[in-house]
Amino acid sequence: MPNLTEILLVPGNRPKVIADCGKLVEEEVDSKGGLTGLAVKAAFAVVKAVKPGFVPEAIDHMLDDFVNRLEPFWADAQARNEPVGALMNARAGQVADALLAISDERAARAKNATLRKAYDKLRPTGKKHVEAAVPRIGRLIAKYASAGPAAP
Repeated sequence: MPNLTEILLVPGNRPKVIADCGKLVEEEVDSKGGLTGLAVKAAFAVVKAVKPGFVPEAIDHMLDDFVNRLEPFWADAQARNEPVGALMNARAGQVADALLAISDERAARAKNATLRKAYDKLRPTGKKHVEAAVPRIGRLIAKYASAGPAAP
């Protein structure tokens, strides 16, 4: 079985994965309710207004790191002959920590003060939000894993 890089990052899949990740982000933001949801939606709107195209660009820049951090979960699921989504759902906290470590590192280096401020404001609740996204992430991985090799 190919590794996650060979599934998600091949030239034939990468643009589709980026687009699907963008949809995933939009769906997650749209699903947020209450006061926290308002803050998430407002911060997301600020980010999109400050730099149109930021979301797909950020996904593209971070995708390799995300895939590398998700690889151990993929490999463990394969070794156990278990669906990757089920394994990731059971370890949602670990998946969230792995992914947030990347964005934390990048946010610390961000030069745009507005974007950094928006990230810092949302970060305390970030793990909860990423954990909520884990089922969608698992489904996205499963979609590409079941599709077979992509054409370049």
